[in-house]
Amino acid sequence: MSQAFVEVQGLRKFFDLGNKRVLKAVNDISFSIRKGETLGLVGESGCGKSTASRTIIRLYEPTAGQVLLDGTDVTKLSKAKMKAYRRKMQMIFQDPYASLNPRMTILDIVGEALDIHGLAGSLTERKRKVEELLEMVGLNAEHASRYPHEFSGGQRQRIGITRALAVKPEFLILDEPISALDVSIQAQIINLMIDLQKKMNLTYLFVAHDLSMVKYMSDRVAVMYLGKIVEMAPSEELYANPQHPYTQALLSAIPVPDPDLEAKKERIVLSGDLPSPLNPPSGCPFRTRCPAAMPQCAEKMPEFKETKPGHGVACHLHN
Repeated sequence: MSQAFVEVQGLRKFFDLGNKRVLKAVNDISFSIRKGETLGLVGESGCGKSTASRTIIRLYEPTAGQVLLDGTDVTKLSKAKMKAYRRKMQMIFQDPYASLNPRMTILDIVGEALDIHGLAGSLTERKRKVEELLEMVGLNAEHASRYPHEFSGGQRQRIGITRALAVKPEFLILDEPISALDVSIQAQIINLMIDLQKKMNLTYLFVAHDLSMVKYMSDRVAVMYLGKIVEMAPSEELYANPQHPYTQALLSAIPVPDPDLEAKKERIVLSGDLPSPLNPPSGCPFRTRCPAAMPQCAEKMPEFKETKPGHGVACHLHN
């Protein structure tokens, strides 16, 4: 195993809501990503995936923990030093309609990144670089003079990708980049991201809730529940041999293309809703919905342990 390029250690992000109420959105997560690898981060809405990704890139300041990028702890960097690291890590946002300024042309939206980091010596060079980037993601050079409202959702997401790539980053966080797009467009965007990763040797954290797409794109997958990572394994291993009851329930919901197999498949339906991170259950956060919950699950948080090399799970059933 090559050395980790991105390391997240004991990361926490709590929000103080006043009146002694604290929302524990991300509660002590740790993982690493090797250079050129894609780690998928999955879980249902409200589990803390997007908060974790925004804290890693320091759009939110972490409550505790470390984020190491190529050996440097970016959580300790001053604002001035952080600017240089912004070039190394970028984010592609979920909503291509909300993440682009409607008053700016595409030339200025993408060119703004070049301006901030001083990557274009003249307006002519700036325009040339933006046009080259647009063509690299499958758009035309003449699109640079248009505004976001003149594009479809898939085209807008390509513009978001162009903006992220403008500064030649090494690490990209993809925060549910296809969930707001038509199904027919989703595969095009995912295949584009895979092609760009190979061409530019990019490292990805792919945040999503579409489990079949995560399997297609990710080398390894981490499963998150109520601010914690409950299972992590290589993609094929996780889908073939899920060990946490929550992972098993998630995977049972993936439709199978064969009608006969789909009819025979046993669906695991979880009772109740995701508990509030304002008042999480004692012990294991999943115990209130777990079909295999035991008395000790209410008393003690299960440790995250490897059941086999590379496959870790936080569950008393396996500890």
